[in-house]
Amino acid sequence: MPSRDVAYALFDADNHLYETQEALTRYLPEEYDGAIEYVNVRGRTKIAIRGQISEYIPNPTFDVVARPGAMEEYFKVGNPTGKTRREIFGEPMRSIPAFREPAPRLALMDELGIRRSLMFPTLASLIEERMKDDPELIHAVVHALNQWLHETWGFAFKDRIFTVPVITLPIVEKAVAELNWVVERGARAILIRPAPVPGFGGTRSFALPEFDPFWKRVVETGVLVAFHSSDSGYARYANDWEGNRREFLPFKPNAFRQVNEWRPIEDAVTSLICHGALSRFPELKVAVIENGASWVEPVLGRLADVYKKMPHEFREDPVQVFRRNIHISPFWEEDMAALGDLIGIERVLFGSDYPHPEGLADPVTYVDHLVKLSEEDKAKVMGGNLARLIDG
Repeated sequence: MPSRDVAYALFDADNHLYETQEALTRYLPEEYDGAIEYVNVRGRTKIAIRGQISEYIPNPTFDVVARPGAMEEYFKVGNPTGKTRREIFGEPMRSIPAFREPAPRLALMDELGIRRSLMFPTLASLIEERMKDDPELIHAVVHALNQWLHETWGFAFKDRIFTVPVITLPIVEKAVAELNWVVERGARAILIRPAPVPGFGGTRSFALPEFDPFWKRVVETGVLVAFHSSDSGYARYANDWEGNRREFLPFKPNAFRQVNEWRPIEDAVTSLICHGALSRFPELKVAVIENGASWVEPVLGRLADVYKKMPHEFREDPVQVFRRNIHISPFWEEDMAALGDLIGIERVLFGSDYPHPEGLADPVTYVDHLVKLSEEDKAKVMGGNLARLIDG
């Protein structure tokens, strides 16, 4: 049961499901057979993408997972005694049906006091970066995952669990077709990786006019665009400094990479503004999930400075564009009132990251960190703002 009752319906912007092993392959066309495999490595099951074993997610079966909120103490006080990541995670648990299926999850949401939630896949975050030289394969795998999500979870289960399908953008026509496919099946939000878009001739920003047919259709459908933390491919920049070729490993501590952890979302949001997509499509609704908010003030400051020096490079004030279009789900340990002062409290979203170890074991406790806000503003953050975005 939740630790307390609140007077408003909670709408959690950041919940997760754990995929089963067939999630990426059940609907994958035969021509791509073997592109994704689960293999045994010294007694442990790993995922292999085109024959290359990935350690991005150490246990991709999710049969055993870290307990929800296992890292709360770490985010509250840090790690003064130098515990290992395994010690921080603590004793793991076996996955329960509520992590895998919508009906048990709805019952668990009732226990936790969550009325509605956005439900993000977990395994999806490794797909695009490991296939970036094969756009056709990316589109095929993403569609296979979306078919599995729709069959297993639906995109609007009981109008309470809004599972978020993935949209990949390398081939614009395929991206529009995929968007239409998921919206026709009830999707209210879509997940786009905050990263340059891979393509046949290299990468490019999704905010360039090339992608305008896609963004136009997004506006027409009214879906919310979610940028969730992912593997955005920035390991290649760190590798240039550290002299290796290793993949991004989110659960392996690395001080140098941690300092620049939010660079991908900074670049993604800045591109939307500087490359003009949000000015060409001012009705786009964008939510930044599980990227925190520490990067927001510096980005707004840099945008203001550049606008002062070269206003002719912008169609409109970039700071005001940010405040109009971008919604942020800050981490519970951050100052939500300060963020509200920066972008408007109507742009701040509650997200618990349940049941991931980095999130909250008891999602309703997020409200305890809104002490500087009025009850009216707490109601907006804990559900009202997201309800406006999803319900239209």
